[in-house]
Amino acid sequence: MKKSLLLFFLLIFTGNLFSQQIAVLKYSGGGDWYGNPTALPNLIQFCNQNIFTSIDAKPQAVTPGSPDIFQYPFIHMTGHGNVFFSPEETENLRKYLLGGGFLHIDDNYGMNEYVRRELKKVFPDKELEEIPASHPIFSEAFSFPEGLPKIHEHDGLRPQAFGIFENDRLLCLFTYESDLGDGWEDPQVHNDPEEVRLKALKMGANIIKYAFSN
Repeated sequence: MKKSLLLFFLLIFTGNLFSQQIAVLKYSGGGDWYGNPTALPNLIQFCNQNIFTSIDAKPQAVTPGSPDIFQYPFIHMTGHGNVFFSPEETENLRKYLLGGGFLHIDDNYGMNEYVRRELKKVFPDKELEEIPASHPIFSEAFSFPEGLPKIHEHDGLRPQAFGIFENDRLLCLFTYESDLGDGWEDPQVHNDPEEVRLKALKMGANIIKYAFSN
């Protein structure tokens, strides 16, 4: 089923405009899913002003097992620690992603091993693949010819974008050693230079645009 047709049926059954809200994933396991509280509101404002979206200013929170997850074309996940999906959450998240949803996981430093373990439960037959700089997500609205930008140093490793695909459609994006969400936060939180924040916001806008149009 084409994504546009799927969204049409979701609109009928839920009574919600699928493309008007985004959400943060409220997961179990002890990790701080609520990290970077100013990040998504700032990204939403940037997108509404620069790529002509009309996203509600206040992002929602949704659990992986909730039926409400199907209301959102884009779900953001972040934190520093452990992540755990129950069997019911695993199945619901799989249905959401295969049905047209998009999950962006931004490692805020410390999620990598837990995210990989839980994603293997969601898609046992799929692997996270490194996404090349030539992928459309790096040029949807703003050009990043070298791929994912580096926002915070941490271990000094190069930033990497990994993805899970279904028939060439990117279902899940895992941004690692970049810290996009830190760059989206209010300027005084991390005291990042404006050009660094702008890189993060532009890459975030690319992700939003890709999620809404693919």
